Amino acid sequence: MARLVKHEKQSPFIVPEGTQLPVAICACGLSKNKPFCDGTHRGTRDENPGEVYVYDESGRVKIPNSY
Repeated sequence: MARLVKHEKQSPFIVPEGTQLPVAICACGLSKNKPFCDGTHRGTRDENPGEVYVYDESGRVKIPNSY
């Protein structure tokens, strides 16, 4: 069963110092290295607030906002 998950954050969650290494956890949902951030969120910087987008191998598509 496919699911649409809404991610609104455009930057990672940073685990604070005190761990072995600083760690960035993906919050945009696009990282290919989940749960870790791989920088893919940079592609969301020009999204319009309030709009809903779907990402796949070919890029980004804006879809009607039904939330």
